[in-house]
Amino acid sequence: MPEIPNSRIRKLRTWVPGKRSSELIGVDENQNTITLIDLASNDYLDLARHPLLIEAARKSLEIDGVGSGGSRFITGSRNIHQRLEKKLAEWLDRETVLLYPSGFQANLAAVLALTDRHTPVICDRLIHHSLLVGVKASGAKLIRFKHNNLSELERLLKKSRQSNPQKKPLVITESLFSMEGTTAPIKEISKLCIKYDSKLLIDEAHAFGVMGPEGRGESFGLKEPKSIISGTFGKAFGSGGAFLATDKITGENLIQNCGAFRYTTALAPPLCASALVALNLIENNPGWGRELKEKSRALRDKLSQIGWQRPLGGGPIISILLGSDESAIDYQKRLEEEGLLTVAIRPPTVPEGKSRLRVIIRRNTPIQAFERLIKVLNNK
Repeated sequence: MPEIPNSRIRKLRTWVPGKRSSELIGVDENQNTITLIDLASNDYLDLARHPLLIEAARKSLEIDGVGSGGSRFITGSRNIHQRLEKKLAEWLDRETVLLYPSGFQANLAAVLALTDRHTPVICDRLIHHSLLVGVKASGAKLIRFKHNNLSELERLLKKSRQSNPQKKPLVITESLFSMEGTTAPIKEISKLCIKYDSKLLIDEAHAFGVMGPEGRGESFGLKEPKSIISGTFGKAFGSGGAFLATDKITGENLIQNCGAFRYTTALAPPLCASALVALNLIENNPGWGRELKEKSRALRDKLSQIGWQRPLGGGPIISILLGSDESAIDYQKRLEEEGLLTVAIRPPTVPEGKSRLRVIIRRNTPIQAFERLIKVLNNK
């Protein structure tokens, strides 16, 4: 195997929670203990350490134990699974919701449920790796369109329908892109799928709980085309696991024929219990997502004012392009010296020449963290 360049070597670092929800305690390169303000975690709403989630998980441990012990078809189904699925289906206005142990697994299941080796799969060029793995596993033909480019998507849909009118294409996009921070034009994509009689899979992992009406995702309210929505509990919900939301027919197909659902140990009950509490909190605080977007807009404006290219998008993921691996690593170290945790994102996670810092806005991030961030970035 070829040798890995130093700028591409990644080291695993261990963290423990600090006194405040925004802090993490770790060890630096010299084995010194450091406390940093977390600007990297996907815990957008700071729910992972919320006392109500912790209490719900504790009670579930006492009732159901740590793990499920089996698949949903054997001994793994618990009342908490059904309660969470039912509540989510109502909240998202979908007929069926199914739980999965991880977002990666849910995405695999969704792609395999909607494709076979004859299906044209038309994907945004920047979709998550898990979705690409699903397309590869299905044997389907992968076709990519430029990021959020509706004209190219329509051209590819039209070409696909003309060349094979008997086979419905599948369009795949994320709603909030995890590395770019951009938001897909979901309504316009949906209209194109209706126009060309195509299926649609939307990965709402980073949007769920934060974006869209009352945090219900960018796809909320879309009735057509028939689609699958993928979401996770490991980000804004502060828990773990994932789900697929869809119509009854597709949901039944997933239950009966999808190996990713049938042949895996069911999601741990304590994670279900904490996710259900998180859902109730988000439902009762519909302004949380709006507040995050306002904070995100303010930071984007400030970055533009000090001479940086204004980061794209409007959600809590702020992508600061730097170009080289070395520059991204250098800024990461400089920010750590100021007490801030960000992570240099490098290839193969992003394309060559587009290394970056990925800054996450969270609900309880202290204002001084953004002041320190601006201080470092203003000193180019």
